[in-house]
Amino acid sequence: MFRSIARPDILAVTLAAAGILMVTMGTRQSLGLYVGPLNTTTGLGIASISLALAVAQFTWGAIQPFAGAAADRWGPGPVLVASLLLLAAGAALTPFMDSTWGLVLSLGLVTAIGSGAGSFSVLIGAAAQRMPAAARGTASGVINAGGSFGQFVFAPLLQKLIQSIGWMGSLWAMALMTLAALPLVRRLTRVPRRPEAPSEAHPDNGVMAALGGAMRDRSYLLLHLGFFTCGFHIAFLVTHLPTEVDLCGLPPNVASWSLAIIGLANIAGSLYAGACVSRYRSKYVLAWMYGSRAALIGLYLMAPQTPLTFYLFAAGLGFTWLATVPPTAAIVGKLFGVRHMGTLFGLTLLSHQIGGFLGAWLGGLAVTEFGDFRWMWYADMALAAAAALVNLPIREAPVIPEPRPNAA
Repeated sequence: MFRSIARPDILAVTLAAAGILMVTMGTRQSLGLYVGPLNTTTGLGIASISLALAVAQFTWGAIQPFAGAAADRWGPGPVLVASLLLLAAGAALTPFMDSTWGLVLSLGLVTAIGSGAGSFSVLIGAAAQRMPAAARGTASGVINAGGSFGQFVFAPLLQKLIQSIGWMGSLWAMALMTLAALPLVRRLTRVPRRPEAPSEAHPDNGVMAALGGAMRDRSYLLLHLGFFTCGFHIAFLVTHLPTEVDLCGLPPNVASWSLAIIGLANIAGSLYAGACVSRYRSKYVLAWMYGSRAALIGLYLMAPQTPLTFYLFAAGLGFTWLATVPPTAAIVGKLFGVRHMGTLFGLTLLSHQIGGFLGAWLGGLAVTEFGDFRWMWYADMALAAAAALVNLPIREAPVIPEPRPNAA
């Protein structure tokens, strides 16, 4: 499975990108742990805090195509350094904010721009441009697993820090941990980019021509619709799972460990998804993932609300959590090549985060209006089923397996 990335230079690029994503995604996916402490300290209300986190979801996606385009144009190094500095600054500033718009500034804009500019579009695009096509599927799975491992590490770690040194101290600790990732940028960028020769299938007429062609491509637009649902689903859960646990009368560590289990399960899911990209059509992999989410939500709603239920639900959902990224990136690469992949995949991630904005914001409105998340769960289940269906008509050529080497 990992033979295609075993060469030292390819492995170095893959692990460096995975390490950076571990930090940017691990911190970002743990912000839901701060909803309760922020509400207690500031008295702003869950709906107001959810608005700030919803803006963060949208901003994280909105910066992706711009960060990807900047990395395609000037290289990923400056973009990644700026991203880590901004992420650290946003975390450090948040304890000083005591208004809704202050949280929108620190969490919704500064932190989100930092984590978004150091996320999938730049990292997977940079890695894809530095390795042969045969290694890209497996590498994207490993990189994606790095983000999941970050969630597994950061969620319980930050919860422990919140309990021991307070939520403010834990955010300052988060800032320091973010700065510790800066040396990995050099690891990633010291391997030169492999130029992709223009072809009849993927001519290079500039980024604007690539964008225009992509936006007229039905398959690309269908991919966006499915990824919108993925963003809605993930943002709703990562923002409001701690509140759901509290509504069920369970202790806060159930939420932090559920988030950690999601991350741990997605390590396996991401690696499996990366392998599946090399064996099956990515659109079928995506359809299966989205369909399984709809079924799991239905089972969760029928189950007793116990810690075991949350842990099993987290494990099931975690397997496909962000494992949608490798097959989605693979389809973008197959449709348009990798020369402008940072830009085009970044635009796909924007659609993901438009869904993320709605998932985080509507979740806050729902619990304020109805006292629970039942209607959000129903909407989430329906959207997941729809996402499974819209991926099926995507234009994608059959996968041609690599020939196995002859046995010695």
